[in-house]
Amino acid sequence: MMLMKLKSLVETLLPLDAEQQEDPKALFTLASAALMVEVLASDYDRKPEERTMLLALVKRSFELDDAAADALLERAEAAHRDSTDYFRFTSQINQACTPEQKVALIENLWRVAYADGELHRYEEHVIRRIADLIYVPHIDFIAAKHRASGTA
Repeated sequence: MMLMKLKSLVETLLPLDAEQQEDPKALFTLASAALMVEVLASDYDRKPEERTMLLALVKRSFELDDAAADALLERAEAAHRDSTDYFRFTSQINQACTPEQKVALIENLWRVAYADGELHRYEEHVIRRIADLIYVPHIDFIAAKHRASGTA
């Protein structure tokens, strides 16, 4: 058990793989998609409309076709399952993104949370935590929430 936790920690701190280490865009897209999966999983009730929204956001945000978006989501779900915290993903976001890209990511996280027509407190907590870790100011966090919910 202890060995498995240590292995997980080491994998979390090491780069994902050589290809992604060399390509900042690949790191950003995988980290972003994994954080979206985290929001999707946070309320423990996965609904089809959430997955549909997640797929649409990934396709639009990263300009991917259906096959590439499906492949990215599979990798993001695997990375999410193997992670023990957000650090692996948020540190990559902090290294690769502008403040505007970070706000766009937070807006996408809100869109995933609202996809099923309701906002669960766990979803809101996860998004707030991620926003803090990627240094999104509270005013931008709230503005992104309003845009995603359609109240802006």
